[in-house]
Amino acid sequence: MPDAKNDKFSPKTLLWLLPALLLLAATRLHGLPQAALPDYDSVRNWQIVQEVAQGNLRNIFHHASPGFYLVFAPVAALQPDFHWFLYLNALLAVVAVGRLAAFVARYARLRGFETALLVLLIGTCTTLTFSGRDFTMSSASLLLFGELLRAYYERLQQPSRQALLRVALWLAAGLCINYKFLLTFPILGAFEILQADGLLWQRGNAWRVMAILAAPFLVLGILVTGLTILPWYRWLATYAGILWPSAMNEAGRAGNVRLDLWYYPRLLLQFESPLLMAGLLLTPVVFWPELRAWRKGLTLSVYLLIWAWLFLGGMSLILKAPRGLLFAYGLFAALGFLVLRHLLSSAIMQQRLSVAVRAGILVGLSLLVIGGNLLRLQHHIYRYTPTQYQQVAHWLQEHGQRRVASTVSNALLPFAAPAGIQVEVISNENQLPALRAAGVQYVVLDGYRLVTGINNFSGLEKLPAAAEFTEPLLLSPLLFLEHSEFTGLGYEETLRRQQLALKMGPSLRIVRIP
Repeated sequence: MPDAKNDKFSPKTLLWLLPALLLLAATRLHGLPQAALPDYDSVRNWQIVQEVAQGNLRNIFHHASPGFYLVFAPVAALQPDFHWFLYLNALLAVVAVGRLAAFVARYARLRGFETALLVLLIGTCTTLTFSGRDFTMSSASLLLFGELLRAYYERLQQPSRQALLRVALWLAAGLCINYKFLLTFPILGAFEILQADGLLWQRGNAWRVMAILAAPFLVLGILVTGLTILPWYRWLATYAGILWPSAMNEAGRAGNVRLDLWYYPRLLLQFESPLLMAGLLLTPVVFWPELRAWRKGLTLSVYLLIWAWLFLGGMSLILKAPRGLLFAYGLFAALGFLVLRHLLSSAIMQQRLSVAVRAGILVGLSLLVIGGNLLRLQHHIYRYTPTQYQQVAHWLQEHGQRRVASTVSNALLPFAAPAGIQVEVISNENQLPALRAAGVQYVVLDGYRLVTGINNFSGLEKLPAAAEFTEPLLLSPLLFLEHSEFTGLGYEETLRRQQLALKMGPSLRIVRIP
């Protein structure tokens, strides 16, 4: 087994790994200069990092993600252009894929070309690529989860206080970025039960772990309280509001529990390579001897399999969106690759095929999967990328508008702000008379209202448009599915809404307020 303290690659492996990461970066950056921030949260995050860069911390606990805003605030101080945040977030996701592949490669003893293939197999997954083209916590979360995954495997393989505390440090960092790291607690608890070595309860280890996890909440809470009027417990209160929503949202969704065992399998079958589903289903069969012998030690394949299945099972119980399995897609792809590699290394294959032929088959099949992934990226992502919000901002500027309303969406804001145009986001057309009285002449009837399921604009939809534009992203099935967590709708009903949006014509209509 590799030395847990030795995290270096041989020069030969790096010669394979670096070009793979560069190729992956090219796929992730493709089309981003012509893209808009894809959702409400991305724009809001872009606003908040600028506030934090200016010393305004009032919204630093938005989405319970203060670490995310602190990391990107220096960037905002240097460059407010939202494109730079898209680029950096995309590249951060590439680093996350590289670290995950590196971890799998070390413990599965992959050769250099196999590591490169694994990077591309994971990195070209449709949903991971889609999540890496926004400005949310997904990329940073994926990177920290990979480190947590590695650290906990080392804790299982070489139990020690230092290994356990490293796990706690990565978990604390993850909680600073994304509240969804709470979902790892029951999985880590299951592993502790399986391991049954009592390490957590020895010599005050539990208190040390709790202190590490509590430290960010106490330090940031006290610091922000001293700089603002926010109470020290605001971060924890944000957690409570997210986990236990007390009221129905604007789309009519209430609560977090939604049992649906088929949402994610259908997502995988429609948007991902068959390799992912094969990895999920075949790993228990192919690695059955290792699975049976788990009490003697968890091998890498069994370790990844447990994480993957527990994520899938747990997320099937609550509100769903493709990002719900953010931590699991890479595991599915890695398991699929390990299954394929194991089958080609079986005794029967060794008797019938030479090493070179088996390596050639592995490369050929992997490249076939990667090629299929690239076709999916073109079909599901790239063709929806070019934005029309810039043209909307130009139209408003040419018509002398300095203030405009927008239905539900704030995506126009990053394009309108440089032109000195203020955007008022509304959730109901009943808000328009007050804006009209204040001098606002136009409203952008934005198709994002259909994505979010906030349909309070039937009167506006009947009015003639002063100008019309088609925003491709607002017709993307993946964007609709990403908001199924907000709407509370199931898989098929969400895609029916997307088909309805296709039939409604231009997704950006500028309407004069009557």
